[in-house]
Amino acid sequence: MDNPLVIANREFSSRLLIGTGKFASSEILKSTLESSGAEIVTVAVRRVDITNKEEPILKAIDRKKYFLLPNTSGAKDAKEALKVAQIAREILETDWVKLEVTPDPRSLLPDPVETFLAAKMMIEDGFTVLPYMPADPVLAKKLEDLGCATVMPLGSPIGSNRGIRTEDAIRIIIENSNVPVVVDAGIGAPSHAAYAMEIGADAVLVNTCIATAKDPVLMAEAIKEAVIAGRKGFLSGIPSRSVYARASSPLKGQIF
Repeated sequence: MDNPLVIANREFSSRLLIGTGKFASSEILKSTLESSGAEIVTVAVRRVDITNKEEPILKAIDRKKYFLLPNTSGAKDAKEALKVAQIAREILETDWVKLEVTPDPRSLLPDPVETFLAAKMMIEDGFTVLPYMPADPVLAKKLEDLGCATVMPLGSPIGSNRGIRTEDAIRIIIENSNVPVVVDAGIGAPSHAAYAMEIGADAVLVNTCIATAKDPVLMAEAIKEAVIAGRKGFLSGIPSRSVYARASSPLKGQIF
C-alpha cells in the first residue's frame, strides 16, 4: 500500500500495535494476535511475571513472529519508570521500551514533566523510547528533539473507549513531527482507529477495545481492516469539507 512503518530504523508492515491486558485467557490473546496482523505487542512489565517462562501472556507471544515491547505501566515517576525499563531490558533482552508515567490511578493520565525526565534518563541509558504522552504539541516536539523514536499522544483516557477527543492537538503534532506519531489510548471502535489514520497518524495502539469485546478475535480483524482503510484514505487525499452542498454532477453544458 505504501512504505512500511519505520521506527528507529526498524521496518514493520503493520500499523496496528496491540496491548495484552484484560484478555480472558492466553488462548484468546494468541488467537487475537494472529487475527490482528500486528507485529508489535506491548506487555506491562509490572503486571506480569517476566521471570517466569511459563507466564501465560508471554507464552502467547511468539517472539519469532512478534516484536515484544515492554511498557512501564504503573510507574508513578521517572525514577520508577527507569528501574522498570532496566529490569525488562535485563530479562527480556530488549532495549526498546514504551514509556508510561501515570501517577493518578483514577485518570491514568500521563505526567508530562516526569515523562520528559524519564525519557531523558532512558535515552542516556541507551534505550529506544516510545513515550505515551498527553496530546501536547509542545511536549511532543521536546520529546522528539530529545531523541524519542516515536511520540504517542492519547486520543482519550486509557480504557475509556471514547475515541479521538484530542483531534486538534493530534493534527498539530502530526504536522510538526519528524518521528512516527502513534495514537495511543481511547480507541474504542474500528471507526476510531480508521479516523486516527485518516487524519495522518502513522499507527495506532489498541488494547481495551479488542480485549473486552464479545469476540476479541473478530474485533482485532475489524481494527486491522480499519487501520488499513484509514491509511488508504489518508494517502488518497481526502477532500475538504464544506458547509454548503456541492453538486456531484456539474450543470454546465447540459441540455434542458
